[in-house]
Amino acid sequence: MAKRKTTRNKNAQGGKAKKAATRRGRSVQTPAVKVRKRKAAAKPKAVATRRAAKSAPKRKAAKKVTKAAKKSSQKARGKGTSARLPAGQMIVVAVRGMVLFPGVVLPIVVGRRQSVLAVQAAIQSEQPIGLLLQKNAEQNEPGTEDVHRLGTVAEIVRYVTAPDGTHHIIVQGKQRFAVEAFTQKEPYFVAKVRTIHEVEQDGDQLTARMLALKTQAREALDLLPEKPEELDNAIQAASSPTGLTDMIATFIDVPAAEKQELLEILDLEKRMEKVSQKLAQLMHVLSLSKEIRQRTRGTMEKAQREYFLREQLKTIQKELGEGAAPEVASLEEKITAAKMPPEIEAEVRKELVRLERMPEAAAEYSSIRTYLDWMVEMPWSVVTDDAIDLTAARAILDEDHFGLDKVKRRILEFLAVRKLKPDGKGPILCLVGPPGVGKTSLGQSIARAMGRKFVRLSLGGVHDEAEVRGHRRTYVGALPGNIAQGLKKSGSMNPVFLLDEMDKLGRGFQGDPSAALLEVLDPEQNRAFRDHYIGVPIDLSRILFVATANMLEGIPGPLRDRCEVIELSGYTEEEKLEIARRYLVRRQKEANGLKDEQFVLTDEALRTIVRHYTREAGCRNLEREIGSVARHAATRIAGGDVTEVRVDAEDLAGILGAVRYENEAALRTSVPGVATGLAWTPVGGDILFIEATRMPGKGELILTGQLGDVMKESARAAISLVKSKAESLGLAADPFQGVDLHIHFPAGAIPKDGPSAGVTVVTALMSLVTGHTVRSDVAMTGEISLRGLVLPVGGIKEKVLAAYRAGIRTVILPARNRKDQEDIPSSVRDHLDLIFAERIEDVLTNALEGWSVPIIEPATPRAPTPQGVTASPRLSQPVDRP
Repeated sequence: MAKRKTTRNKNAQGGKAKKAATRRGRSVQTPAVKVRKRKAAAKPKAVATRRAAKSAPKRKAAKKVTKAAKKSSQKARGKGTSARLPAGQMIVVAVRGMVLFPGVVLPIVVGRRQSVLAVQAAIQSEQPIGLLLQKNAEQNEPGTEDVHRLGTVAEIVRYVTAPDGTHHIIVQGKQRFAVEAFTQKEPYFVAKVRTIHEVEQDGDQLTARMLALKTQAREALDLLPEKPEELDNAIQAASSPTGLTDMIATFIDVPAAEKQELLEILDLEKRMEKVSQKLAQLMHVLSLSKEIRQRTRGTMEKAQREYFLREQLKTIQKELGEGAAPEVASLEEKITAAKMPPEIEAEVRKELVRLERMPEAAAEYSSIRTYLDWMVEMPWSVVTDDAIDLTAARAILDEDHFGLDKVKRRILEFLAVRKLKPDGKGPILCLVGPPGVGKTSLGQSIARAMGRKFVRLSLGGVHDEAEVRGHRRTYVGALPGNIAQGLKKSGSMNPVFLLDEMDKLGRGFQGDPSAALLEVLDPEQNRAFRDHYIGVPIDLSRILFVATANMLEGIPGPLRDRCEVIELSGYTEEEKLEIARRYLVRRQKEANGLKDEQFVLTDEALRTIVRHYTREAGCRNLEREIGSVARHAATRIAGGDVTEVRVDAEDLAGILGAVRYENEAALRTSVPGVATGLAWTPVGGDILFIEATRMPGKGELILTGQLGDVMKESARAAISLVKSKAESLGLAADPFQGVDLHIHFPAGAIPKDGPSAGVTVVTALMSLVTGHTVRSDVAMTGEISLRGLVLPVGGIKEKVLAAYRAGIRTVILPARNRKDQEDIPSSVRDHLDLIFAERIEDVLTNALEGWSVPIIEPATPRAPTPQGVTASPRLSQPVDRP
């Protein structure tokens, strides 16, 4: 009981003491409380002990860093630098890419040896450093003239050397300073400086600017993708206008040079105004960036939404059995692999989306599928590189063709220009000449010389515009035009495209194909040629177009205007023989399975075939006749009669039959009234016999031979000329009085027209009237006038070659065609006697046997003639005198 009482008393006393202490403002600790507090106090000590054990290596590393810094500083002092600089001097460090403002803490990486020594010396002497911005950030070892003169005094808060050897410091800007002079350059910069003290200002104007800057800064931070809350809080908590301005200038995203400008503005209001302008520019850029991010995010979200919807649609179509065929899935890969131009690919993909949403049973499904197949098979991105070597091109042309020197020279000029200017707008070559002269093979040789693909399109008989432009896809069985089909066939967008037989274009109610070709051949328009089926522009500017024709007159005028014409007149007998030896015989041997030792065709046999079995400008019939001889040999060898066949000239009659062409000029002109003329035809030149005869009658004129209007007019002009010049030519006053004239042009089944037979008709009429025959080795051509002038005509080269092939060696030409003799091959010109006539008398003198121009006596004075009577000169002739 006593013990319990004692305890209660103690507790009571403790309670009283506690109450009293509480009243006095102190706490009284009971024994239990003291025990708990001792235990609680023991816990932090244990934690501190453990933390101290863990941080011991770190403290050792920090001591090592400090020792290294002191050691470096001692080395610096050993080089002559005192540990602590006198007042007014400061260690200066050149920095690049950053500007420190007062009141701002920034980390800096110190890399250059000079900077490391400067920092270590400042740490050793426990002095701040001055930071100056380099003018050129690319310079590794700047001098005193390479840094700005106004910078920031910085206190080094921490110095750390990383394990990789780099040095890092954390500095806090204190105030601005200006360099008055550099007192030391090695081993680091020391300068005499003047610190700039800024006095905090106050006023409503500064307060308003400060609030505006805070608002601008918050708006700029809101535009960032991730807003830095700490920076926003620090800016909003700033209470000093100077500190706020420098803090915003530090973290604003502008070049270091512009930050240096802000640092050098000492007037606070101007500095705040400049920072506000920079913030406004930054906000404009950030707002644009935000819009771009939002648009990009919207596009991505739209693409993802469309992807999910498309996948759902595919699943629904698969469940309904309406999905596209399995092979349609490969069209997506083919479209990507085709590398189409962007606008074409967009159109194709739109059609692909239509196809995917369309059931196979739909009527339009097959047409869209066919269209997509055409589009992915077009060579949109395939272009062959031109490998133009003029030496090799000349060798290719000589290998493929014999003769045609002028044509080859023009083609080589064309290739040379293409080599020097590949992207130039070259002319469209049009090869005009009779059949069989090698126009198509010349196009193939051009393609081989340039290393390009070759495509041939025959225009003969084309009368529908859709053949060129294609059909519209609304029609059943629609297809692209021949231009697009040729590109697909060649597999390239820049082939050599041969437009064959351009002069045989037709025209029907479906449209004019020649008008459609205008866009194809016009270099100003064919960059965006539109095929009705393809429906998108096709670039044809890289295609080399070569056209061919037999007659220049048959080519529509607008097309002819866009072409450069190169004429191929034909081959001489010697050229045909050489072509037969080099190409035709070898080709027929291969075609008929004959070896060189099995079949031999002598040169004399070839000459006989050329001279007596063919008469053409080209070599097409010549090759046929050689083929007939080769087949005869093959029949004999295959039948086992012989093992080899040699064909001579005398064997040809038994193989090819009787000769088809003979020199009939002597036979035809052996009687008066027949003259040999020269004519131009679409298949080359040809000789033309004009026959004239007379019979008693009433002075009528009969013309036969299927003549055109121009040739009929030439015949009438010839009669009028002979009548008008009858007296000067030694004829009666009216040589055709009381007779009917019949002028006949043989080969009446062949239409004939043109003015070039005028001199031949006059010669035939003069031969008929005078009885003088025309020389058998003379042929002539030329238009006449009523005054007796010989006018120029065309086709001189073709006509002269025709005369040479017929065995004629004297050709009478108009004097004004003298310039055209340069076009005649020298091998022909050297064997011909070319006579150029100015008047009809020159023609008659050289054409009629034994005829010459009569000499007219000069008029003698005589008595005046009665009125109405005209005196006329008399021919010189013997007069009987008493």
